Amino acid sequence: MNEPFRNHRGIAAPLYRINVDTDAIIPSREMKRVSREGLGEGLFANWRYTDPATRQPNPDFVLNQEPWQQATILLAGANFGCGSSREHAVWALKDFGFRAIIAPSFGSIFQGNCICNGIVPVILDDDTVATLARSEQENPGRPITVDLENLFVIDSEGNQHPFNLGEDARKMLLEGLDPIALTLTQDDLIGEFLNQDRQKRPWVYLENCSTSSAE
Repeated sequence: MNEPFRNHRGIAAPLYRINVDTDAIIPSREMKRVSREGLGEGLFANWRYTDPATRQPNPDFVLNQEPWQQATILLAGANFGCGSSREHAVWALKDFGFRAIIAPSFGSIFQGNCICNGIVPVILDDDTVATLARSEQENPGRPITVDLENLFVIDSEGNQHPFNLGEDARKMLLEGLDPIALTLTQDDLIGEFLNQDRQKRPWVYLENCSTSSAE
């Protein structure tokens, strides 16, 4: 289960680069932990540190600068999260504290991993994302809002930018469900189907086969 996401207001870090792949989000050498906890330390390690081994911060990287060290929303470029399917990329973003990512497009597997792990992948047109990133750079720290209940991004000036998200994905995020928990919301229907199917095809079910064999 994830933390339910309904309406989140936070600082947005501008990382407006295209084609940021999952290896850039978390290099493979940073994926050696046995737990998801602590993966945020390896987030963007090749950009975030002048020396990843000693963790010497790169002062020019956005997440090392105030106020973006406290960012919970990421403003990204097109095709964010492309490349390999490593779920560690989403785990690292979540461990750092990100609740939503706003971009013109996402790698498809990465987008699905975001939804499964409670991060909202918001798609807005490229001009809008570029404007949000530029506004944040000019006026750092002015929070924006991701309203999942009403499907709006509300910028620091109060302007509303609508976005779309599939109903199943939206339900998962609103209720903090992973795919298994989403399936189990249909438990009554699943049970009803199984009961009906046992009557129609008793030979399919193992317990019936065992009983027949014993007899």
